[in-house]
Amino acid sequence: MKKGCLVLAVIGAVASMSCMNSAAVAAPPSKPLTVAVFGDWPYSDALLANAPLLYNSVNNDPDVKLVIHVGDIHSGSMPCTGAGLNPIPATSKPLWNQGVFNIFQQFKDPVVYTPGDNEWTDCHKTKEGSSGDPLKELAAVRNLFFPYPGVTLGGVGKEGKEVESQADEFEEEYPADAQFVENVMWKQSQVVFVTLNVPGSNNDGLPWKGGTGSFLNEDARNKEVAERNAANLRWLDKAFHKAKKAAGVVIALQANMWDPEALLPGGDGLNNYDAFVQALANHAVAFGRPVLLLNGDSHLYGADQPLADATSATGMIHHTQAVPNLTRITVQGSTNTPNEWLKLTIDPSSANVFTWSNVCYLACS
Repeated sequence: MKKGCLVLAVIGAVASMSCMNSAAVAAPPSKPLTVAVFGDWPYSDALLANAPLLYNSVNNDPDVKLVIHVGDIHSGSMPCTGAGLNPIPATSKPLWNQGVFNIFQQFKDPVVYTPGDNEWTDCHKTKEGSSGDPLKELAAVRNLFFPYPGVTLGGVGKEGKEVESQADEFEEEYPADAQFVENVMWKQSQVVFVTLNVPGSNNDGLPWKGGTGSFLNEDARNKEVAERNAANLRWLDKAFHKAKKAAGVVIALQANMWDPEALLPGGDGLNNYDAFVQALANHAVAFGRPVLLLNGDSHLYGADQPLADATSATGMIHHTQAVPNLTRITVQGSTNTPNEWLKLTIDPSSANVFTWSNVCYLACS
């Protein structure tokens, strides 16, 4: 008799055997999941004041169970908070991030946020009023938006969603990875989600100029870039390892790593994304099932397969192999009308796994 079988003998009757192997019991199919995605918001005081239009639109959609913000919580011409500086620059807006945080807490569902370049990388720039030290601004973003590693921001009257954070899940031989509390992952509806701190401005590839020059510290910037890039690659590795039996993978980050404007004369360039894009290509090809990349940065909605053809304009930017199963969505930013959020539906039972549409909440025609 197999271990775990239950034999029921009945006197005067034929003995009957009932054996249930738990491994043979099919798990219930995962339900479709709908996620609201937006980024490059809010870019002005007026948009912050109009925030109820956004969160009410999302909250009133009964399908939505999760919210993702892909970075940039103020515009590239607005000042940063002056965090950690004494005196605080007169050009700074010390309470801006707190205002955005308060808005995030108005969503009824958990909010997952990954930082963009405007709120830390670019704070040294003259067009942002030379109003912040990039590393001090990043530290302030982490303290405010990621106070509890492994827990997202919560919805109204709710605790946050439990996730895996790199601050908790780093490898012992790479202790520097523990600083990346903003890098999280989780599995839901048979899909693995992962966020990574990959900002615009050529992945923090520009010298920290501006102000009195006190932010110009190439040693510190190079150290930041090296540590973050290495941590991101390890976190991406972990996500795809977690996804071995998943129906798909969703990657959320800020940078448009195929931004044509960055390649124009005087542009920021895109070369500092090469290693990450190559790693993404390798993982996606090996995975073989749908991979969806969500990014902001360019402010104008678009969906494409940037690596499907290695000889195309986008395919030749980072010189990877062809990746036919990678789809990229750039979400609509708040500087363009209509103001929209992306309604992403994940159905692991469908061949394509991912479907989406845009939902207008302001300046709708």
